[in-house]
Amino acid sequence: MRAFISPAEFILLGFADRPWLQLPVFSILLVTYPMAMMGNIAIILVSRLDPRLHSPMYFFLTNLSFLDMCYTTSIVPQMLLNLGTSTKTISYAGCVVQLYVFSTMGGSECLLLALMSFDRYVAICRPLHYTIIMSRRNCILLVSVMWLCGTTYAFSEATVTLQLPLCGVNELDHLVCEIPVLIKTACGEKEANELALSVVCIFVLAIPLCLILASYASIGHAIFNMKSSAGRKKAFGTCSSHLIVVLLFYGPAISMYLQPPSSITRDQPKFMALFYGVVTPTLNPFIYTLRNKDVKGALGNLGRRVVSSK
Repeated sequence: MRAFISPAEFILLGFADRPWLQLPVFSILLVTYPMAMMGNIAIILVSRLDPRLHSPMYFFLTNLSFLDMCYTTSIVPQMLLNLGTSTKTISYAGCVVQLYVFSTMGGSECLLLALMSFDRYVAICRPLHYTIIMSRRNCILLVSVMWLCGTTYAFSEATVTLQLPLCGVNELDHLVCEIPVLIKTACGEKEANELALSVVCIFVLAIPLCLILASYASIGHAIFNMKSSAGRKKAFGTCSSHLIVVLLFYGPAISMYLQPPSSITRDQPKFMALFYGVVTPTLNPFIYTLRNKDVKGALGNLGRRVVSSK
């Protein structure tokens, strides 16, 4: 049996066939990455420092902000290096680390968004039992299970993918190291890996999405039955931000992961990775801030405290 040796490094082709795209994408990343980091750090700070935000909803939001920071940091610095210089390579070890971190954050975010919808369901449809069901102990347990499941998915799927023979090919037509692209690049029999990826993604993507849709179906029914217009407006306001984030994340992720890697078009992985790995984590803090009076008030208080301390 022929032994296939892993390459020492990968060449990330990116937009090599369209060099005119490199400068605009580099400029966008140079602006959005600091915005994503500052926005998510601000969400974490106000959620921890303001006593009014010490609730399960903001506990989950803090985890989402931390996850988004890790998400973008795992890919954007490498993108900036490859787009801004003549260097288009990433070491094999760097690719492996990026693959594991990127996959862990992606799988964990799918589950976290489902947890956040469950929190809204309990708050609106089971308000009398909210403090019992969403106790601090239960929230920590749910988030721990979420991180464990996300890590397990990433390590199992990424490890199997890295075992595929590349037959001397070290060029990836992508901006980052991502599971579908590595499977597509591999040679030999890979149908079993494509099937395994599709099956696993049904559990990681489709099932959480079904739970989110079921939660919001119940929430919508409860909102329309509310007699108070103020109560309907408040419930709709807290849920609409989360729904926007779900649509921004799940749309590109489903189009990328719930189809066989062999059927993925050439440029699809690049734009999808930019969208759910860069655009969504950048927009999340602003979506939650602009549509949430409590967060806006907490940010204002934090800003005043910083100014007064100086």
